[in-house]
Amino acid sequence: MSGGETTRPYFACQLSCQQQQAVRLTRSSKGSMTRMKIQSLVRSAAFVAALVASTVPAFSKPLAKTISISQNAKVGKADLQAGEYRLLIDGNKATIVKNKTTVAESDGRWEDRDAKSNYDAVLLGENGQVKEVRFSGQKRVFVLSE
Repeated sequence: MSGGETTRPYFACQLSCQQQQAVRLTRSSKGSMTRMKIQSLVRSAAFVAALVASTVPAFSKPLAKTISISQNAKVGKADLQAGEYRLLIDGNKATIVKNKTTVAESDGRWEDRDAKSNYDAVLLGENGQVKEVRFSGQKRVFVLSE
């Protein structure tokens, strides 16, 4: 075998060349991100951001305010006499405390209004039921369910 002849058969060289090309292709794409990888990464980041944004209100600090009720009122099934109370709102649950004793509890929800409230206020319905609580300087109000 002289004059540049090889001992390998032709098909073996062809296989070897194809393997080398495949190795070169995988090495070149390994260092950079493909378009599909980038899109997948962006979708994953958006999903995580949405998940975090939806759980933030669940971890927000409970609100505690002193409220004055000028006339007898009802929260849920509890009757409240006119006077000062401590209102605690944790998520969607409101607790009303007087002299370190829980006197009423009710579920509710936060809603936004068009304008900020000028002062803290407790809005009563025609039967004396507490409908919502407004907070000075805020657009959001707490609307009681019962």
